[in-house]
Amino acid sequence: MVSSRLPNYHYVMATQQYRIISADDSEIHNEPHIDGSRVTVRDVQTRVEQRGLSPERVAERYDLDIADVYEALAYYHSNPEEMRRVETRHERAVADAKNRSSLTPPDR
Repeated sequence: MVSSRLPNYHYVMATQQYRIISADDSEIHNEPHIDGSRVTVRDVQTRVEQRGLSPERVAERYDLDIADVYEALAYYHSNPEEMRRVETRHERAVADAKNRSSLTPPDR
């Protein structure tokens, strides 16, 4: 007779250590970045999705593991509110810098 009992399986939950530091915990421009580097999530997203660089090329340029690049992209899309706040702060900082530094030649 064949037993209808299922074998006892031991399920091991996969543990993954994420390498993205959130904006709240970041000391680099107050925006999320890849742990152990100064590469921000926004910079990775810009280079891959706006400038058209391949994730492999970005990883190569910044000496990152390809998984870090994909993790940064996933973080960007999984945290839209945080990324909007980061982008707003960045745009404000750029505008402030432009207002503070008018490079006009002195009157002679």
